[in-house]
Amino acid sequence: MKKTVRSILSMAALMILSVAAIAQTTVKGVVVDGSTNETLPGASIIIPGTATGTVTGLDGTFVFEVPNGTKSLVVSFVGFLNKELTLNGTQDLGTIKLESDAVGLSEISVLASVAIDRQTPVAVSTISPELIAEKLGTQEFPEMLKSTPGVYATKAGGGYGDSRINLRGFESNNIGVMINGVPINGMENGKVYWSNWAGLSDVTRSQQVQRGLGASKVATPAVGGTINILTNSTDAKKGGSFSYGIGNNGMEKQSLTLSTGLLDNGWAVTFSGSRTKGDGWVKSTDYEGWSYFLSVGKQINDAHRLTFTVFGAPQWHNQRYTRGTIEDYKNHKDGSRRNLDYGFKNGERFNTAYNYYHKPQASLNHYWQINEKTTLSTSVYASISEGGGRSTDGKDKYWLRYDNNGKVGSSTRVTADGYLDYDSVIADNAASLSGSRAIITNSVNSHQWYGVLSNLSTELNENLKLSGGVDLRYYIGQHSTKIDDLLGGDYFVDVDNNGASKNINRAANTKLKKGDKIYYDNPGEIMWGGLFSQLEYQKDALSAFVSASVTESQYRRTDHFQYLPGNQKTAWQDFLGYSAKAGANYNLDEKNNVFVNVGYFEKAPFFNSVFLNYANDINPDAENEKVYSAEVGYGFRSNKLSVNINGYYTKWMDKSIATTTTIRNEDWRFNVLGLDALHMGVEMDMKYQITNELSLTGMASMGDWEWISNGTANGVNMDNKDDQTKETLTIYSDGLKVGDAAQTTAALGLDYQILDDLKIGMNYNYYANLYAYFNVADRDNANDLSQAWEMPDYGLFDLNVKYNFMLGSLKATVYGNVQNVFNTEYFSDATDGSAHDWKTSYGFYGFGRTASMRLKIKF
Repeated sequence: MKKTVRSILSMAALMILSVAAIAQTTVKGVVVDGSTNETLPGASIIIPGTATGTVTGLDGTFVFEVPNGTKSLVVSFVGFLNKELTLNGTQDLGTIKLESDAVGLSEISVLASVAIDRQTPVAVSTISPELIAEKLGTQEFPEMLKSTPGVYATKAGGGYGDSRINLRGFESNNIGVMINGVPINGMENGKVYWSNWAGLSDVTRSQQVQRGLGASKVATPAVGGTINILTNSTDAKKGGSFSYGIGNNGMEKQSLTLSTGLLDNGWAVTFSGSRTKGDGWVKSTDYEGWSYFLSVGKQINDAHRLTFTVFGAPQWHNQRYTRGTIEDYKNHKDGSRRNLDYGFKNGERFNTAYNYYHKPQASLNHYWQINEKTTLSTSVYASISEGGGRSTDGKDKYWLRYDNNGKVGSSTRVTADGYLDYDSVIADNAASLSGSRAIITNSVNSHQWYGVLSNLSTELNENLKLSGGVDLRYYIGQHSTKIDDLLGGDYFVDVDNNGASKNINRAANTKLKKGDKIYYDNPGEIMWGGLFSQLEYQKDALSAFVSASVTESQYRRTDHFQYLPGNQKTAWQDFLGYSAKAGANYNLDEKNNVFVNVGYFEKAPFFNSVFLNYANDINPDAENEKVYSAEVGYGFRSNKLSVNINGYYTKWMDKSIATTTTIRNEDWRFNVLGLDALHMGVEMDMKYQITNELSLTGMASMGDWEWISNGTANGVNMDNKDDQTKETLTIYSDGLKVGDAAQTTAALGLDYQILDDLKIGMNYNYYANLYAYFNVADRDNANDLSQAWEMPDYGLFDLNVKYNFMLGSLKATVYGNVQNVFNTEYFSDATDGSAHDWKTSYGFYGFGRTASMRLKIKF
C-alpha cells in the first residue's frame, strides 16, 4: 500500500512539473530609444510585483520565458520612462520604444548632433550617467574618457579642475567641446579649462566622444574630434536626490537635486547644486568649488516647447604650475606630491599659483514642430565670466620662482626645506628705497560671449533629410594685470628695461598701489559667423551624408597700455574658413556594419597668432590651417558581443605657431610657417556580455603621430620695433614624434553584478609610446634632431563598488572607488629637456592611490 501511494505521488509530482514546464510563454522583443531608434543594451524587463526578469543584450534584444497567465511586463532603462506592456498571449513584442524621462532632451540632441550606432558613419564612444556615477570617484571629468580609444587624459599639475585631455594626439584647442550643442572652446585660443566646468559631472546625462571628423553640423572644425556633453534637462517625474561623499586628503562633497516633474500646465523645473572642498593630493592644492544647475521647461502646445537652462561652477584652488625634474621630487621630503609653487608668508602657507573663476552659461532653447516633416531648433545663449590667477612680477620676480626646470636659480629665495621664502622678499622690499622689487599680481581674464545656434531640418522624402542653420557669436575678452600684494613695499614702479613706463599713458615714476593695473590691459574682440548644411540619406541598410560649412572670423585687438587714445584699436582682421565632409554606413546584416568618412577643412588661425609681439602688430603671414582626414571602420553587434574597429588618417598642414627667441640680448618674435603633421592609427573597442551578471570591456589604440616637414620663420624685434634687421629661423621638425600624449593605449574592464543590489567593477589602463611635450618652434638647431624623451610606460588599476538598498521607504545607493589601487608611481606629464632624457626633462608625477565613498538617497 505504501509503495502504491509513493508511486502515485511521484507520478503526480512529475505531471505537475511537466505541466509547469509546458506552462511557459516565450516573449521576445527589441528595446530602442523612442527618439533615435537606437537600441538600448542593458534595459530591464520585469514581471510586475516580482523580482523575475531579464535584461536586453548588447543589440537591445531579449528572450524571456514567462509563466502562462502573465498579464504584463515592465520595461525600464536609466534615463527613460518605464513602460508597461500588456501581453494578451502575444509572444513577439517587436520594437519597444522608450521615451526619455527628461523634457526637451531630444531637441537638444538634434543641436548637439548626437551620433547613432550603426547609422552615423563615425568612430564614437558614449559614456552613460550610470557609468559616470559608478566610475568617477576622485577623478576629474575628462578622466572619465580615459578608457576611450585615442584618448590621453591626466590631472596635469593636480590642482582642482586643472586636468587635461588629448584626442588622437591633439590638445583641447583642436578638439571641439560642446555642452548641449553650444561650443565652449575659448574663442581666442581654443582651449578648454575644465576648472570652469568642475561641477559638470553632477548634471551630465551623457558624454559622447566622436573621434575624427565627427557628426557635428556646427561650423566648428575640430582636428582631433568632438566631445558632446548633454546635461540633464527638466525631469518629467517629480522627485529629487541628495548625496554626500568623502575621500582622501579631506575631500568632501554634498549635492542636492529637486524636480517638480511635468505639471499639468506644461511647466517643469529641475534644480541641482553641489559643494566640494578638500586639501588636494598634491601639497598645497586645497580648493573649494560650488556648482548650480537650473532648467525650466514649458510645453506651450504640440508645436512649441521652450527650455531655459543656466549652470555654473564658481571655484578657487591653489595650483601646482611649475614643473620639476624627477630628481627634484626624489630629493624632497614631499616626494611625488611636491609643489614648487608654494612657501610660507608670515608663518602661513601661501601659493604663488592660484586660480579663481566663475563662468556661468545660460541658454534658451526653442523647439518648433513646423509640420510633420519640418522642425526648427534654436538656442540663444550667453556666458559672462570673471576670474583670474596669481603670478609674480617686478625686476626681481624670480625671487619667487624656481627655474623652469624646477631648479633653484641664483636669485630664487627658498627656505632650508626647499619652500619659497616670502618673508625674505618682504624684508628686502620693506628696506628698498625704490619700491617693491618683486610683487604678486593678479591676471584678470573675464569675457562676455553671446551666441545663436539654429538648425532647420526637413524631410524631402522618406529617404532624404536636409538640414542647415547658422552659428553666430560675439565675444569680448578683458585681459589685464593688477597688483595683488606689494609684499612689504610701499609702492611699485612699472618700467621696461630702458626705464620707461610700460604704460605709455602714465609717467615712468608713477608709484602704483594695490589694485592698480600694470603690465597690460588689452581687450580682444571676435565676431564669428557660420553657415552649415547637411543632406542625409537613409534607406534599408544604407545611411549616408554630405555636409558643408563656411565661417567668417573677425578679430580686433585694443591696447590701453602701449598706445595713446585714438590709436588703441586695430582694424578688424578677417579670415574665411570652410569645411566639406561626407560619409556612409552600410549594415551588411543585423550584426555587421562598415562605414567610411572623408573630409577637408580650413580653419582660421587663433587670435594670438594674428597679433604679434603682444601688441597691435598684425601678423602679415597669418593664414588658415588646413586639415584632411579619412577613416574606415567595421562594427559587429550580437546579443552577447559588440566590437568596433577603425583606422584613421589625418594630415594637418600649415599649423600656426609663434615663438620668442633671444638674439643679441633682445627678444624676437617669430611666426613659423610650413609645419605639417600626420596623425594616423588603428583603434578597437569591445564589450562582451559573458552572462547577464558579468560583462567584459576592452579597448586598444595604436597611433603613429609625427611631424612630416620642416618650418621657416621670419622674426620681428620685440624690444626695438624700428629695427629693420632681417632674422630668420629654420625649424627642424621633420620626423619628430608628436609629444604630450600616449600613442599606444589599452584598457580592460570587468563589471560583475554579484547580487541584485551589489555590483563591483575593475578597470586597468595602460599607456606607452608617450613622448614629452616640446614646443616644435624651439627645434631650430640643425645639430639636434633627437626625439623628445620617451617617458616610461605605465598602467593603472582601479576598483569600484555599488550597493543599492532601502532607507525606510527611500531608495539609496552607496558608491565606493579606489583609483590606482597598487599606488603605482609614474610620470604623467613632462616637458622635454635639453638632453632629451629623464634627467633634464621636467614635469609632474601622477596621483598615487586615492579613495572615495558616496551615499546617494532618492526621494
